[in-house]
Amino acid sequence: MSRYARQMVLPEVGAEGQARLARAHVLVVGAGGLGCPVLQYLSGAGVGRITVMDGDMVEESNLHRQVLYSMADIGLPKVEAARQHLLAANPGLQFTAQARYLDAANAEQMVAGVDLVVDAADSFAVSYILSDECLRQGKMLVSASALGQSGYAGGFCGGAPSLRAVFPDLPAQAATCATAGVMGPVVGMIGALQAQLALKTLLKHEPSPLGQLFVFRLGELQVSTFRFDKAEEPEEALPFLAAAHISPDDTVVELRDTAEAPKLLAPQARRIARAELTAAGLPRESRIVLCCRSGLRAWGAAQDLRQAGYSDLALLAAGDSA
Repeated sequence: MSRYARQMVLPEVGAEGQARLARAHVLVVGAGGLGCPVLQYLSGAGVGRITVMDGDMVEESNLHRQVLYSMADIGLPKVEAARQHLLAANPGLQFTAQARYLDAANAEQMVAGVDLVVDAADSFAVSYILSDECLRQGKMLVSASALGQSGYAGGFCGGAPSLRAVFPDLPAQAATCATAGVMGPVVGMIGALQAQLALKTLLKHEPSPLGQLFVFRLGELQVSTFRFDKAEEPEEALPFLAAAHISPDDTVVELRDTAEAPKLLAPQARRIARAELTAAGLPRESRIVLCCRSGLRAWGAAQDLRQAGYSDLALLAAGDSA
């Protein structure tokens, strides 16, 4: 009996739908708590080609929610451990492991070669970079986020509004699974939903998952959903850059102190605290690139400068060090 017989018996899938999945190429960005169920269910469903990007290693503290991995994988790149487990389960899968992070420098190339993108990254900057690139290229994006006992998943771009149209502003404070905690089943549920939305999008099912958002508040045992087909794109979207995009003419502001980032990103970079920005006499004729670890401080600093009359602004999420 065929591996996919129980799936192909569904009238909305059938042999034609299964063949469509076999021809599909999906980019999964992130191989952590969300990415693990995404990868398992997409490969299990017979998606012919999967490319996964993640620069992290498997750690024991993550195993409670990244259940694709085992103790034997600790210290390995997540993408390589994922590749081994997924090919063991489905040897016919074409799996490309990219042990690096997605950023504004490589996003165009990575998105261009695929049919659909799944954003399973734990990064505001990556989510917005992917959304901007998918919107520009007309590619379909399934994006999600999970923290604590809450999260969301939805279908964006590819003819639907982008992530920025639904979430035009970043949150006031940064929190991650490492700092705020997370329940394993929460990311498992949301990651599995991402896979389902991706499969339904590839199969062109109606109603389309594109333009639909699911919100989970499992601490209160609440789940809700709504469509956002008519959400408007923001008129002025702050772009995220990569360090390679900095030009000699840019004014670069490093918001991190020397303890957080000992080295400056560019020769012309200046360390300025957010509270001192508007009085720093920054030039108005050049682009101002605001840099911090996650992009959140840079986003807030950009809002301050906008109120002071600055307009040519960009953000750079540089990670833990320059």
